[in-house]
Amino acid sequence: MTGYGFRESIVENTQVSVEIKSVNNRFLDLNVNIPSFLNPLEQKIRKIVSEKIVRGKIDLTIRVKDMNSTIKVSPDSNAARIYFDAIRQIAGALGKNDCDIPLSLIIAQDGVLNITHEYDAERYWEKIEPVFSDVFGQFVADRGREGENLRKDLLSKLDVLDSCAAFFKEWQPKMEQRFKEQVSDRFNELLGSHVDENRIMTEVAAMMVKYTINEEIIRLHSHLDALRKEISENPVPGKRIDFICQEANREINTIGSKNQFTEVGAFVVNAKDALENIREQAKNVE
Repeated sequence: MTGYGFRESIVENTQVSVEIKSVNNRFLDLNVNIPSFLNPLEQKIRKIVSEKIVRGKIDLTIRVKDMNSTIKVSPDSNAARIYFDAIRQIAGALGKNDCDIPLSLIIAQDGVLNITHEYDAERYWEKIEPVFSDVFGQFVADRGREGENLRKDLLSKLDVLDSCAAFFKEWQPKMEQRFKEQVSDRFNELLGSHVDENRIMTEVAAMMVKYTINEEIIRLHSHLDALRKEISENPVPGKRIDFICQEANREINTIGSKNQFTEVGAFVVNAKDALENIREQAKNVE
């Protein structure tokens, strides 16, 4: 499911920006984009997200900017002295004295001033966490709203399937009557008035075993009940829905292959279309 959350705040002289967005995906694909000095926090962030989200391609970005400097400068006096002695020898060779050697020249040499940034990932997390929690809450709520819309759409498609199943059940006696009429007409064409009614009943019974759709209708109703239960009760029904849809599709295909009526054929098409929509939506549902 898709979702979005964003917030930017200043927490204890640190500007914190958190953005989370997602698009549909069958599995969880989480991309965490954070400054390198916050890398120790990545597993913590992934754990928080994966505990509530199981599907979707998610891009999570965290940016921080300190209002106060985090620079730490450490002088290396020994290095400065070595550079100064070497430069003084060169100055002497050129007829210069110590006063001609500027301090800036010494300071500019490698290793004289060591500059580092003091970063404590856990201290930063204390500032990031309240902003992150707020944005993640926005994100989950946004996905929840889409999830409710998806649930309503799935239930509407289930209503279509229920009406198709009811239509198949209503037309089942008519299909059986058609088989009986076809067998009787065939015998009348071949034998005329010498028709053996027992033979007709035997042939009809054999055709009923081969062409009746009663068992398919019973199993289809069972699958639809299971689908409705999954959608209503299972918080993460996606994979289960896909499996049940495969089973329901098998029954609908069988009904279509046994069908003798254009009216039934139209409802077979409607049922397959509704079922395919459910299967597609199930890829996005948690």
